[in-house]
Amino acid sequence: MTTRLGLGLPQMRQYDIGKDVPDVARAAERTGYESLWVFERALFPEPATQGLYGIEGLPWPDSYRSVAEPLVTLTLAAAATERARLGTSVLVAPLHVPFQLAKALASLDAASGGRVVAGLGTGWSHDEYAAASVRPFAERGRALDELIEVCRAVWGPDPVVYDGEVTKIASSVVGPKPARPIPILLAAGSGKARRRLVDHADGWLPTGMGAEAVAEQWRQLRDLAAERGRTEPIRTVLRVNCQYSRANHAGADRRPFQGGVDQIVEDLAAHAEIGLEEILVDLQSTTRDAEELKDVAGEVYEKARAAGV
Repeated sequence: MTTRLGLGLPQMRQYDIGKDVPDVARAAERTGYESLWVFERALFPEPATQGLYGIEGLPWPDSYRSVAEPLVTLTLAAAATERARLGTSVLVAPLHVPFQLAKALASLDAASGGRVVAGLGTGWSHDEYAAASVRPFAERGRALDELIEVCRAVWGPDPVVYDGEVTKIASSVVGPKPARPIPILLAAGSGKARRRLVDHADGWLPTGMGAEAVAEQWRQLRDLAAERGRTEPIRTVLRVNCQYSRANHAGADRRPFQGGVDQIVEDLAAHAEIGLEEILVDLQSTTRDAEELKDVAGEVYEKARAAGV
């Protein structure tokens, strides 16, 4: 079966968000991309008090200095398209008030005709938590658990009633409702996070760090699902953060998805063999502007399909 392909929307500072997001979204849908995706980066600490991903000494990329708010970006894309699914990979769940996020996602799904995919994670930036979170960093797992529960309640039948640690909803009518049940996908790396995914979510959002590593994580997740008696299939969307360049990268130390279009497609083909349903291709950090992003995305799509991805 052919792997579905999605495209990351332009959110970074080299883009004109109001003009480029609808333009790229329309072009991607015409090309054949089946989904459009956003990510979340709330701020850029300067000086950084913490390394990228919490790894000491690893610098934050300059492209994170300005990242457009994800749901605003998706709303612009929704208004410009008709078919493409609209996904988050990922929203840092504890940076959002659960009730408000649940209502915003429901409204976007209703407005777009049932196209939203809610990808959630707990994040890693202490600075973002200090600025925006509803609970301390140490409680990030519990915050995500409650947010998932609040979403299920708000998206479900009225009257809505919920009594959690942070969120208290007295018996209420809450609308609009989603056009259909919104799938919740999680970026689960740890054992506890995988158990949360298996027990409470619809799918998995891995990151492309090499085909062998992703395949092993996928095997572990399926084994865990079998152990815990899960019978529902686990949806999968692999995020690949491409470092596109106009010339191919040579050498054995080349990282996956780094280089020219042919090298990116070669890595896509290797990851497609794992058997995941969908691959999200994010090219925006290294393309100069929307025109180049559209051109490269179109070339990647055509060559990936020609390669059987």
